[in-house]
Amino acid sequence: MATRWGICSAGKISHDFTVALKTLPPEEHQVVAVAARKLDDAQNFANKHNISHAYGSYEELSRDPDVDVVYIGVIHPYHLKTCLIFANAKKNILCEKPLAMNSKEVQEILTTAKRNNVFLMEAVWTRFFPVSFEIRRLLAQGEVGDVKIVRSEFGAQLSHVPRAVQKELGGGALLDIGIYCLQFISMVYNGEKPESIQATGICTETGTDETVVVTLKYSKNRMAVFTCSNSMQLPNEAIIVGTKHSIKVPANMWCPTSLIVDGKETEFPIPEPCLPLNFLNGTGMRYEAEEVRQCLLKGLKESAIMTHSDSLLLAKIEDEIHKQIGVVYP
Repeated sequence: MATRWGICSAGKISHDFTVALKTLPPEEHQVVAVAARKLDDAQNFANKHNISHAYGSYEELSRDPDVDVVYIGVIHPYHLKTCLIFANAKKNILCEKPLAMNSKEVQEILTTAKRNNVFLMEAVWTRFFPVSFEIRRLLAQGEVGDVKIVRSEFGAQLSHVPRAVQKELGGGALLDIGIYCLQFISMVYNGEKPESIQATGICTETGTDETVVVTLKYSKNRMAVFTCSNSMQLPNEAIIVGTKHSIKVPANMWCPTSLIVDGKETEFPIPEPCLPLNFLNGTGMRYEAEEVRQCLLKGLKESAIMTHSDSLLLAKIEDEIHKQIGVVYP
């Protein structure tokens, strides 16, 4: 039987997620409903994607008995409220990253999901790309030896995008794109809490972070460094250096399709979209969707690849970075 999806929000990311679902077998994944704050937006989205039900409120979607799981694509300041609506309606949830604005909100979402016995996962799509599976395999087999340092960077010119820079919309480089660098490091170090965090950054006049550089120290003298910026283009690479070998993601580290292991590059292509996409390699969201289906089929309430404790750790580290660079959200 197909996993029946409801789409919460009719924006750009929801479009790409819906297109990504169409690269999977229709007998396994179906979009049966969409909701937006305006019914017209939901109806236009439904017409474009051939979805049978359109709702003008998220509450209506939460009451649809045909929906097995909801994909939440609203902007991050609304993640808490929206997750609570669906969790309290006993709906399974895949919520866009960051799961919430801070660790307190993340904890409230996790507690509510547990109380209602629903599946919940933060949509850190990168973790489910074939490249990420290969990295975890290589690390587990000890291919690089003992990991000594991890470096990652993500920078893009986004100062023209309101949600990337305006504080009330959750703007700031760390929560929007820096989370990809941080989750990569955390994945390599198996969700370990760093021993120390040192952050420095440049903030805008509106009080959001524009460019941030963070150094993390882990146990056994292992290090990590990441840079994120929404005001400049960076090479957007990631590298893991061990005592034996190194692993490099040569480009687009947040949606990777190739990997270099000791100078040898391997391609991991993703499917072509059936409609134009808003974001690079958007069909790669198919992998996180399939992970949700497999978890639901097994009756799980969280994914072993992106756990609740992973989400909470990311949020706590982000809180500390914000505190050090002086970013405070309302």
